Amino acid sequence: MRVDKYLWSIRYFKTRSIATNACKKGHVKVNEQVAKASRDVYPTDKIELRKDQINYVIVVNDLPESRVGAKLVDIYRTDITPKEAFEAKDLLKYSKDYYRKKGVGRPTKKDRRDIDGFYETPEEDI
Repeated sequence: MRVDKYLWSIRYFKTRSIATNACKKGHVKVNEQVAKASRDVYPTDKIELRKDQINYVIVVNDLPESRVGAKLVDIYRTDITPKEAFEAKDLLKYSKDYYRKKGVGRPTKKDRRDIDGFYETPEEDI
């Protein structure tokens, strides 16, 4: 089975074209070698893929006939991703919040009008 079809069928990617693009960009390695989308995978192969800034490491247990349900995914793969990878993503989330709070950014038109109204000085009657 092709590596892009395998990753799509075990629900790591939403569509096969997204899986194919990930292979083209070099985000997928099979047995520590960068894999093209057409590369065949077999049981006991080790697949490393980068998705959402996490480096997943999975071992192929079996090849599904087609896309499988979420409850059946563990039959076809073993996830050996280190826990540090998920913790690093959590830290990245906190670092983004430090620099910019959610919802705070470029002022809207209403905000700009309020700011302009705040800085205007009332005209005195002469």
